Amino acid sequence: MTEDPTLDPTLDPTGKSLWRPLRLLQASMDAEIARIYAEERIAGLKPSYVMELLRLHARGPMTITELAGSVGRTHSALSQKVAAMRAAGWVETVAGDDARSKKVALTDRARGIVGRLAAEWRATEAALAEIEAEIPYPLSRVVADIEQVLARKSFHDRIVEKLAEDPAWE
Repeated sequence: MTEDPTLDPTLDPTGKSLWRPLRLLQASMDAEIARIYAEERIAGLKPSYVMELLRLHARGPMTITELAGSVGRTHSALSQKVAAMRAAGWVETVAGDDARSKKVALTDRARGIVGRLAAEWRATEAALAEIEAEIPYPLSRVVADIEQVLARKSFHDRIVEKLAEDPAWE
């Protein structure tokens, strides 16, 4: 847990956070992957684009709804990401199955590096497995355990219960 001793928790509760270190760790690891892209002079590629690019390579052009469903994201979130990937030159919009629909497809630029992206994905997963082997309680196990706990009582319900106890929420 991180805690900022300069912040008064009654005025700013954000000075204390159980999960902020996890978000910071993930951001740091993503920055390391981005560094690999920069070293390889792959301009405009973000680690957060790779799953969608690989999925489009494997399955072919998809609507935003189809792509969002395949990667477990909302339509809105994927629509924003696709716009950013289009601006960076990784995807394009092509005609869909009928005149009214559009699909997201890889550009020639993306098709030219998709093999390297798949290699990076495999290397990243192997590095994560190596890290998990070095720690006593792997993160993948933590995630599975948290999912089991949340299956018994949702995160929403837990937060609502805590809010009911806080007079500032009323």
